[in-house]
Amino acid sequence: MNTKTKMTDLRSRFGFHCTPFTREISVTDRMQLPIFDEALEAIANSIEQRMSAVLIAPAGTGKTSLLRALKERLPEARYRVHYVKVTDLSKRDMCREISFAAGASPAGSFPMLVRRLQERFQSMNDTDGLRPVLILDDAHDLRVHVLSLLRIITNFDMDSRLVLSVVLAGQPPLARTLRLDALEDVARRVAHYATLRPLSRKETTDYVQHRVTVAGASQTPFDEKSLEAIYEIGRGNLRATDHLGLKALEVAHNQDADITNSNHVVAARKLLWP
Repeated sequence: MNTKTKMTDLRSRFGFHCTPFTREISVTDRMQLPIFDEALEAIANSIEQRMSAVLIAPAGTGKTSLLRALKERLPEARYRVHYVKVTDLSKRDMCREISFAAGASPAGSFPMLVRRLQERFQSMNDTDGLRPVLILDDAHDLRVHVLSLLRIITNFDMDSRLVLSVVLAGQPPLARTLRLDALEDVARRVAHYATLRPLSRKETTDYVQHRVTVAGASQTPFDEKSLEAIYEIGRGNLRATDHLGLKALEVAHNQDADITNSNHVVAARKLLWP
């Protein structure tokens, strides 16, 4: 039996209309969590005030989902959002990546590249009537001297105008980096620091139930002990919870079980991680 047929049979067994626990979930179907919603609200408010913000989130706690929700929240009639997933680049190459995302004209020298980029953002603001927003994802990978680039590209009219809002999103090392003396000026340009954390035990149970409901199940195909096992193994990490949930369902299905128990979750853990 091929993988596609197996997944179809799994969906049929548990009453799903689509495969649960995948990344293919719309922003409107995400679970309402206070810590997520508070961070989203604070970052959006900073952008509405033409300020910048930082999102600190351990791996697997919903950083990318929040950025997607943020982009969805900012109406295209008022904002132009540019997303760059950061890699370990030099200052010049990082500037080129931002320029490409923003549609700025290419330039040979670094100073001219910065100027073209500033002109592009200013044109969006003054001519097009759009507020430019730059999202730098995985910003914990940025070198210190590259982070200092943000002070340059957000400086308009001798720092007398707020044109570009920047959202730095990354794992906890980003917060430590921004506390360095060399980045004091960059840190002062940040209006809000938002954080995400792993889910609590109850939040994890609610999350699993939400994901299976969104996938179409009329009842949760996990017993109480399996939900406890998912939390104990995944420790509230969203990504780990998703992987465990789907793999445990696969194990249960392969064993011809209609309800997933803790043994299925333990078996799933062995199949997922060494």
